[in-house]
Amino acid sequence: MNDHTHAHPHDHHDHDHHHGHGVWRFVPHAVTPHSHDAADRIDDTIEGSARGIRAVGISFAVLLVTALVQLVVTLLSGSVALLADTIHNFSDAFTAIPLALAFLVGRRSPTRRYTYGFGRAEDLAGLVVIVMIAASAVLAGYEAIRRLVDPQPPTHLAWVAAAGAIGFVGNEIVAQYRIRVGRSIGSVALVADGQHARTDGFTSLAVLVGAGGAALGVPIVDPIVGLLITVAIAGVLWTTGRDVLRRLMDAVDPAVVGEAERVVGDVPGVLGVTGVRMRWIGHRMHAEIEVDVDEAAPLRDAHATAHRAERELVDHIPGVASALVHAYPGHREHVVRR
Repeated sequence: MNDHTHAHPHDHHDHDHHHGHGVWRFVPHAVTPHSHDAADRIDDTIEGSARGIRAVGISFAVLLVTALVQLVVTLLSGSVALLADTIHNFSDAFTAIPLALAFLVGRRSPTRRYTYGFGRAEDLAGLVVIVMIAASAVLAGYEAIRRLVDPQPPTHLAWVAAAGAIGFVGNEIVAQYRIRVGRSIGSVALVADGQHARTDGFTSLAVLVGAGGAALGVPIVDPIVGLLITVAIAGVLWTTGRDVLRRLMDAVDPAVVGEAERVVGDVPGVLGVTGVRMRWIGHRMHAEIEVDVDEAAPLRDAHATAHRAERELVDHIPGVASALVHAYPGHREHVVRR
């Protein structure tokens, strides 16, 4: 291997390398740390953010109309179950605001200070969603307990039942839309908010139970259903909080890690995969992989192998926006592919 300077013909940032003499131990890191942040992947990230903004905007409008209709009926009827559901729907609608802001911030280009970009704003917005869900649980629970202590039978029961049905339909429409878009672009915050909306839909159906109980002369059913809705909100808080905090702690589905090992391990020239690190930043994933290659292979071939591995990761693992593959010399007879 001769001493040479190798400039990449594709788009890397300040990515010319002066590779040393052909002795592997002097160049284990410099040989192949090549990150594929190609223009098409940047465009995919921007498009994902645009779809996220569109999703939260449309779902905000649907839930706001649903909650306003329920609020009018709540004021007329005095149903605490419907009040709890209305509060939750307003909370769910307004979680669209921090999510939209996060998607907008996440579209900004990386800077010298924020070298990974601003995608983490989306994960921080997930914390705001958690706080809003918790606040709605506290308020709904307070109102239910107050009505248990001082019962006030609801009126306009037919309207209460209709409002509950409207709440279910509105939330289910929003849930399906948010979850579909969130999974498509890899946004855990948007998926969690969709799951939140779906649970809201089923709690809206519970309002029908409260109205039925009042119609049968058992008004205490209404605040009891309000308490049950509060418990349901707490359950959503637990699952949503778990998912958001896992993302903030850089958790990745182990199945995705295994698939990354398989994809890279199948690249010609890769003897084995010795390390995998992956993390989500917003709705895009970044990967760093360590591989062993034949120690007798020319430096140019090792370099090409790393590039193929990077491209395979970006092309075949959903959500991966950039990949960095490090190649190290390995004895063919000693390396066991994972």
